[in-house]
Amino acid sequence: MTQTQDARYLQTVIDPIRVCASYKPKFGQGRSSGLALPEFQTLYQADPFYAWFGLDNPLMYAAHKTAGGMTSVYRQIGIGCEKLFRQILCDQLGLSAEAANWSYTIPTAGGKTRTLYLDGRVSLADIQDTAARQRFHSWMEQAANAAGVAAPIFESLTGTIFEVRQGYKSKDSKRQNADIANAATAYTNAYLPCAVILSTQIDGDILLRYRTERWSVLTGIVGLNDPLRSTYDFMAQVVGYDLAGFFQRNSATLRSEIDNVLRALLAPETP
Repeated sequence: MTQTQDARYLQTVIDPIRVCASYKPKFGQGRSSGLALPEFQTLYQADPFYAWFGLDNPLMYAAHKTAGGMTSVYRQIGIGCEKLFRQILCDQLGLSAEAANWSYTIPTAGGKTRTLYLDGRVSLADIQDTAARQRFHSWMEQAANAAGVAAPIFESLTGTIFEVRQGYKSKDSKRQNADIANAATAYTNAYLPCAVILSTQIDGDILLRYRTERWSVLTGIVGLNDPLRSTYDFMAQVVGYDLAGFFQRNSATLRSEIDNVLRALLAPETP
């Protein structure tokens, strides 16, 4: 690890987070970039019902901005960490950016297709270092066994695809069904599917469902010493990078960036 590498990784995480500070709610106005306070008040004052109730109040705007902005903060943290995860795979395992990405297409209505992207890929054949390749293959074998994957199916697997999340507390069945479909597609393409959760925030029912569907699931437990269950143990022992150490070293900067964003979202705006 070098200071240059640390700075590059930190920028990868921070850049998406900073976008949140300029978040503005759309109030159902289609694909606009969001409304500023004066535009919000004009919209709500033109609606007799909302005007009667005083919903054009600046505090109502602030509440919308904060609520939507908080969702954006979580989303952008996830986006930054997805990019960081792929970059670490490239740097530690000698993968190209193309090799670390994976997508597939599905048919949609009208004879069209839709491309779905997952957050990372490691093909064993792309790992040039023999020791690293053997280490990753050994982890795959143990992870597949823990997931209940039959030995003949494991023998056909050529690598792993990853779905990276900052946390997963939502019980959104649409999202779960999409992930289960992703797992099925991964197996048909000879990849072991692995969900990488960076926090400990995952609903127990979801965790059980994913593992039942033959996902390998890693969560953000620190100090477990189990690369089959801990994201940070997997990164340190299998990929070869101390991700927990990176976040600890840069915690003061990360906390400062989040504080700046939250202050911007909570700050009252004047017409």
